[in-house]
Amino acid sequence: MTTMKSLKYIFAAIAAPLLVACSSDDLGPSIFPDVNDEPDSESYTYKFDKWLNKNFRDIYNVDFKYLMEDVEADMEYNLVPASYENARDLALLTKYLWYDSYKELAGEDFIKSYGPRILHLVGSPAYNPNSGTETLGLAEGGLKVTLFKVNEMDLDDINMLNEYYFRTMHHEFGHILHQTKSYPTDFNLLSTGRYDDSSWQSKQPGYVASLGFITPYASSQAREDFAETIANYLTRTPEQMDLILWMAKQGWTTGSDKAEGELEDENANYYCYYYKSPSNPDTNVYFLYSQEHSYKNYRVGLVGEKGEYLTTVEEVEAYLNKMKETREIFPVEDKDRVDGYDVIRQKQSIARNWFTDQWKISFDDLRDIVQRRQSGFSIDDLRSEVESIQ
Repeated sequence: MTTMKSLKYIFAAIAAPLLVACSSDDLGPSIFPDVNDEPDSESYTYKFDKWLNKNFRDIYNVDFKYLMEDVEADMEYNLVPASYENARDLALLTKYLWYDSYKELAGEDFIKSYGPRILHLVGSPAYNPNSGTETLGLAEGGLKVTLFKVNEMDLDDINMLNEYYFRTMHHEFGHILHQTKSYPTDFNLLSTGRYDDSSWQSKQPGYVASLGFITPYASSQAREDFAETIANYLTRTPEQMDLILWMAKQGWTTGSDKAEGELEDENANYYCYYYKSPSNPDTNVYFLYSQEHSYKNYRVGLVGEKGEYLTTVEEVEAYLNKMKETREIFPVEDKDRVDGYDVIRQKQSIARNWFTDQWKISFDDLRDIVQRRQSGFSIDDLRSEVESIQ
């Protein structure tokens, strides 16, 4: 047996669950009614602080915290504050890509009623040495959402922004919504017996897709599966979603000779194609494995025999056709007895119907708005909102 080597990437954990969010009426006109939180006109951050008050506090009853406060941070982590520039830009994008997307479709009162009351930014990652993961976001009681790694944001890469911030925001808001109005139990039944809360970190996206999960983290628990279904459908482009669905149709193997349980090797790579070894026709050479993302390429992809990183179905098919020019290649037989493609689509359908029935919102229209906004924003135009504020 011969296999191709890979570099492991671990998807970061998203803390959950959330409790039901309170409405703005429950909390009153301000969450800090007895505190004078008007910005200091002599401060370097005066315009930004005033913009935050105008666009988050006054409209949505939200306290947007970007300065490091010990009481707001988990003391178990070694954390640093977010830089002013990155905090400003992420605040602008949070409003434009998250709040305004829901506002455009459902009106201002929707996210005002159900959104979190505190948004907290931290500059550094929150690294979990015991599990080898980074915490992307924390959601506490439906009232507070913390985002990490703010100092590493790249405004020129929407895939990076989604990986670390906006998929997290949609994921956590999905928790708030489903714990306000429960999603159908039929969703949980689609993957009964296949959730694994202890070792999802080691699983690759192609393998879990074949089992009906949109991401490895979705395979941890049903409620995370539902939130991941929402967040990924909204933020991933059609090309990215098509690649995940392509992977869901494949058979996957570690390349071991085990007849049973071969896909349970936690730290193994999973391959979906092979060819016969030229020197030993009885030996299979396995290739084409999946990753959450490669170094500075924040898209789910497939890795070819020579390290090629393939992020669309078109690229994968072109790569396989090229391989066929020099050797006969074979798809790995699908032995898991799960139609991963169909399960993922059923989960998306349940989420779609839930948005329609429970929230009177079109899931597809929301996705169209998010996709349009994330593909066409100007950070300079957004920054001008801060600079021009009176």
